[in-house]
Amino acid sequence: MKIAILGTRGVPNYYGGFEQFAEFFSVYLVEQGHEVYCYNSHDHPFQEKSFHGVNILHQYDPEHKMGTFGQFIYDFNCIMDSRKRDFDIILQLGYTSNSIWHFLLPKKSIIITNMDGLEWKRTKYSKPVQQFLKFAERLAANSSDFLVSDSLGIQKFLKQKYKKESTYIAYGAYPFSTPNESVLKEYNVEKNNYNMIMARFEPENNLDMVLEGVAITEDKMPILVIGKHQTKYGDYLKNKFKEHSNIFFIGGLYNLEHLNNLRYFSNLYFHGHSVGGTNPSLLEAMASKALVVAHNNDFNKGILKENSFYFSTPNEVKNILNTIKKNDNLQLVQNNFDSIVNEFNWEKINGEYLQLFEDCFSKSDKRKHKQ
Repeated sequence: MKIAILGTRGVPNYYGGFEQFAEFFSVYLVEQGHEVYCYNSHDHPFQEKSFHGVNILHQYDPEHKMGTFGQFIYDFNCIMDSRKRDFDIILQLGYTSNSIWHFLLPKKSIIITNMDGLEWKRTKYSKPVQQFLKFAERLAANSSDFLVSDSLGIQKFLKQKYKKESTYIAYGAYPFSTPNESVLKEYNVEKNNYNMIMARFEPENNLDMVLEGVAITEDKMPILVIGKHQTKYGDYLKNKFKEHSNIFFIGGLYNLEHLNNLRYFSNLYFHGHSVGGTNPSLLEAMASKALVVAHNNDFNKGILKENSFYFSTPNEVKNILNTIKKNDNLQLVQNNFDSIVNEFNWEKINGEYLQLFEDCFSKSDKRKHKQ
């Protein structure tokens, strides 16, 4: 099959979750004998025309000049280019800025869209932007030939909201197996004697709720708060909890070895995300053998099932801090690690996507029209 991946800033990954998936999956497809193309921003750090056999198509992206609106121009450029390449399948990763151009997508290509999370729920967006994202979501759901949900919660939502079936295929992570306790010295913490939370500083990630629970508990174990906090919301949280000497805002951390070790040796790992699909940082925590304490919602429960403790209020956070220790719950830790090995591993996920492509290709009317 001749396959294109559209909707990311490009490969190899220099940005985020969809880019990481695009990198792994595109190379996998090449290894399976398919002809693969990935669209990259013109200013992507990787400027070669091929990446491990994946054809790279650079397109002009004015985001650096125009901000978020530039993504619409970039996606337009990618879609217009795709019209002249006779792709069998176009995989769209996300919908926020490409769905308005859906009528320009090549009519003979099979369009498969990963619907991402419920972007319009993110409180960082203004009301008008949230309304646009709802509109874009509906366009993508109704104009794609096939849909992919990366969480059971998103799959359920698409069925209820748009009466659309979607294929559930999760995100992935690599099991962490090389712990190095000496890393902890750089963060002034000791094995099993600190908690942590890692997230973007946005209200829907419930940092405030977790830290409220920390503030009212008798247990004063240190908690590391990892994420870029030089934001308005970050300033609010730092000011609110400045009297609590056991709360440490350590900023963004992008050293994967350090992150994995911090998760591995932590006591409790709080995951407050409440919007979106399968969150990559949650899977990485499971892969690092952290004991996860998660916000109580369908997205998190669909991944963790009974292998986590859940919270919905600061008081519940407080009770968990006072009563739960990692060393008493190692079976839950192992169960989550086994889920990464058996269910959320990249090889399995790549295979599920390829199987979906083959199924869609074999039964699509578009393929018949091309013959």
